[in-house]
Amino acid sequence: MNTDPYAAKYLIRATIETEGVVERPDVVGAIFGQTEGLLGDELDLRDLQKSGRIGRIEVDIKSEKGKSVGEILIPSSLDQVETAILAAALETIDRVGPCRSRVKVISIEDIRATKRQKVVDRAKELLQMLLKQGKQVSEDLIKTVREAVEIEEVVIYGEDHLPAGPNVDKSEAIIVVEGRSDVINLLNYGIKNAIAVNGTSVPKTIVDLSKKKIVTAFLDGDHGGDLILKELLQVADIDFIARAPPGYEVEELTYKQLMKALRNKVPVEQYLATHNIEIKKEGEKEEEEQEEIKKNKEEEKEESQENDIGALFKELNAKKEAALLNENKVVERIPLNELIEKLKATNEKGDTLITGGIISQRLVDVAAEKGITKIIGYKIGNVTKRPLNIKLLTKDMVKK
Repeated sequence: MNTDPYAAKYLIRATIETEGVVERPDVVGAIFGQTEGLLGDELDLRDLQKSGRIGRIEVDIKSEKGKSVGEILIPSSLDQVETAILAAALETIDRVGPCRSRVKVISIEDIRATKRQKVVDRAKELLQMLLKQGKQVSEDLIKTVREAVEIEEVVIYGEDHLPAGPNVDKSEAIIVVEGRSDVINLLNYGIKNAIAVNGTSVPKTIVDLSKKKIVTAFLDGDHGGDLILKELLQVADIDFIARAPPGYEVEELTYKQLMKALRNKVPVEQYLATHNIEIKKEGEKEEEEQEEIKKNKEEEKEESQENDIGALFKELNAKKEAALLNENKVVERIPLNELIEKLKATNEKGDTLITGGIISQRLVDVAAEKGITKIIGYKIGNVTKRPLNIKLLTKDMVKK
């Protein structure tokens, strides 16, 4: 939760539990209402908030199984004694609306102490960055000069104009990497038979080379490397697989890390078995695409149904009516003031009840007797006994 930055001395943190379903405005109203006049005019909450001596009261509350639990935060610029008195007053709140409640103050935090600690921690980070920059100046100079020399050896290869080392044509084996920077890093350490995919889609040049040469795919140790590897395995003839350590990219590996990764390369069949990877053929890919299209259509259908329910709900709310639906079709409309009686008497079969009013315990009981499995209403009231086969939703919950 966000706290008001204007009140910057103390933060009162409390928990609240209620025996019923309540919302944030109910809790805030109870705080103002039940503390009014309790502490005298000088510590009246409304006056303190108007004058900026306490900040905005934040409430985060959730309801489940007919009960509500949450947290209350109140920023204060009062002194320590006044803040402690105000915090103690919160524990006198014993009801929120019609529901019994219990408020417990967990702590009063000194916001300034927290800010000071953040300043110290951030200062340490900045100092470490400064020291690290000074230490790496000479290393960066050496690397810059080396790259300026080695970059002259990068060639443009094939009809797809891919960055590569000068020995790709001469070598019986090649190393396929992700980008130009990877080729340069390998060149820095004398490896001149690397060629880059240079994108997320495998070029025809790589596919053709894989049919004539022994190919090692040497990829970054991240999710991007996983995706390129799957694409390579689907369209090219790969013999070995090598990976940078998890979280590392090939372009940033040291000589020792790079050589170790290449020495630990494994045959493609072994890699697939140990990593539980399944390669899809072209026909399987088409089938997967069709399945995705079908899924998208179903989602569009569901969204359309939600929009229809939203329009119907708006209409019912305006006319003070409820509607009984069966398979998303309205089978009966009932005035709200006669809903319980007419729902009991109806012979229509339905699976969903939409009401522009509040979902009450009595309504839930009658709906359960009629075999209704879903109720959508303006608000969920104090329902303490919910049958397992009935879903209770508000209009906003349907949208989500």
